[in-house]
Amino acid sequence: MKIKEIVSALERFAPLPLQDGFDNAGLQIGLTDAEATGALLCLDVTEAVLDEAIALGYNLVISHHPLIFKGYKSITGKDYVERCILKAIKNDIVIYSAHTNLDNAPEGVNFKIAEKIGLKNVRVLEAKENALLKLVTFVPTDRAEEVRAALVSVGCGCVGNYDSCSYNVEGEGMFRAREGANPYCGEIGELHVEKEVRIETILPTYRKAEVIKALLTAHPYEEPAFDLYPLQNSWQQAGAGVIGELETPETELEFLKRIKKTFEAGCLRHNKLTGREIQTVALCGGAGAFLMPLAIRNHADVFITGEIKYHDYFGHDTDILLAEIGHYESEQYTKEIFYTIIRELFPNVEVQQSKVNTNPIKYM
Repeated sequence: MKIKEIVSALERFAPLPLQDGFDNAGLQIGLTDAEATGALLCLDVTEAVLDEAIALGYNLVISHHPLIFKGYKSITGKDYVERCILKAIKNDIVIYSAHTNLDNAPEGVNFKIAEKIGLKNVRVLEAKENALLKLVTFVPTDRAEEVRAALVSVGCGCVGNYDSCSYNVEGEGMFRAREGANPYCGEIGELHVEKEVRIETILPTYRKAEVIKALLTAHPYEEPAFDLYPLQNSWQQAGAGVIGELETPETELEFLKRIKKTFEAGCLRHNKLTGREIQTVALCGGAGAFLMPLAIRNHADVFITGEIKYHDYFGHDTDILLAEIGHYESEQYTKEIFYTIIRELFPNVEVQQSKVNTNPIKYM
């Protein structure tokens, strides 16, 4: 199994275009044509993690946090990032990272956190904006089903919990084939009227090239007509944070104690307890305090994230319970997502979750 096949599977689950603008997810170091000798999964790439991969004989390290965020003018080993780069290259280790694309992906990082907490009816808290297109095309009636199937196969027509969605209107297309044409129907030089179906469907923007290729391949016309319209609709299946409900309400103290245990948090920081019942839970792994206003507007009883600044705690005691569990602690189960993808698709590839705790923060 080549490394690039594993990378391709990860990017189908968490497409790179879903990453935020500041991010540097994707292939960090190495050549992906090599056969995979094994995959080591981690939250952060450190020298200890690379030593673990070397000891196991693995040539692929998959992390949540990218090792490389900035450009380098020299690689001299002056810090841990540069030393990791040198060590990975010297030992032919490929490093691949899925960061905010995995945060924003359907069933990504925040859905995994919600699963650990036991939330039901989980949905995205801040849906992706300007991420959808509408495709309109016109197909001969006898080939409409074939074209629709081709579009669905590359990701068109997904709306919420529904797939294969399209709107179809029957009408007539008119054209005249000129000399040199190879028409599917009609004769050269004659004005032709053909019964057609107008197909409208929706697609993620990042799938545009793939969808056009599928359309042109499946469409019987030599010169298919199609339009693409940008949509203002939010993409409710992808975005930052999630919100959901507990099966049974809990007291604030019961809930916080359970969260601390579940995420093995050395320290759980929170604002004032007011005696509220906890049932609606909003959350975001990592540095997710920017979603606090949305959690409040959505009437969540508690907002859980990895980092909250001191001043962000002020003024919210009656609005919402805030729970800060640590950046590493909130995202540690990301490794399980990687493990499931690789184990299900590539059962013969050796894969392990790193035993190195890369959390740089320690508690007394």
